[in-house]
Amino acid sequence: MKVASFYRFLDLMDPEDFKNALQGACDEQGLLGTILVANEGFNGSITGEESAIGHVFAWIEETLELDSPVEARWNAVSEPPFRRMRVKRKKEIVTLGRPDILPHKKTGTYVSGERWNELIANPDVVVVDTRNSYEFEVGTFPRAIDPKTDSFREFPEFAQKLANTSKDRPLAMFCTGGIRCEKATALMLELGFEEVYHLRGGILKYLEEMPAQENHWGGECFVFDTRVAVDRDLAEGGYVQCHACRRPLSTEEMASPDYQEGISCPRCVNDLDADRKERLGERQRQIELARERGDIHIGPK
Repeated sequence: MKVASFYRFLDLMDPEDFKNALQGACDEQGLLGTILVANEGFNGSITGEESAIGHVFAWIEETLELDSPVEARWNAVSEPPFRRMRVKRKKEIVTLGRPDILPHKKTGTYVSGERWNELIANPDVVVVDTRNSYEFEVGTFPRAIDPKTDSFREFPEFAQKLANTSKDRPLAMFCTGGIRCEKATALMLELGFEEVYHLRGGILKYLEEMPAQENHWGGECFVFDTRVAVDRDLAEGGYVQCHACRRPLSTEEMASPDYQEGISCPRCVNDLDADRKERLGERQRQIELARERGDIHIGPK
């Protein structure tokens, strides 16, 4: 069983019809996962047999008359990290709050892992992690700046501040799989930066291809599925996810008295009201009862 993560920026004329047809194609192949569809393209992660995923990719390429194959990052898994198959219509396939920013029209310069290592070693280059702060805390590259965002929608405010101070310096930007930094580099070009680079395929592609002795990644990489994070070998890492606030939790945080499985963690325990705690507690009881019966509890992700 494989997980494939993929995206493509393009002009999608009828996203609603494409969404419905794509749902049918995925269901027919027995796939699980989530795919977002918008006028600017598609973005998703799906799991199943490699041949079934390949069949859906071929369907996309034929349906949209693509001039190149769908590129994906592949990872082997022992069990599916998704619970259901959902294709959803969105305003943006990655939410910057700027649907007018179109990376397939203009974006930064893609660089390989080898070139990336040169850029992040250059003190004149500003290295920007375009992910959220909770992802940054799990792992990042040396010298990377944390924009201090809780969602990608907050990134334009950081970008404007950076433009006010560092517009004349080269930028090297990265994210998990490439999609956020592809849109972020397009924004930076609009703000007046002239030399903007981004890591092709993101962190996951870098970890997949870079030999251990040349791998400069530090920590683990947060992923948006039930694995929570992966290590340098792309194996499931040592983090769990708080059901209440969705933040990744380390072993130390799970040892805190504020951590209650499925209910709260040190990051959110003071933000939960009594009603929310009661609902989360009841859900956790149902999960534990299902475990005792040997069932899989299917609840909201």
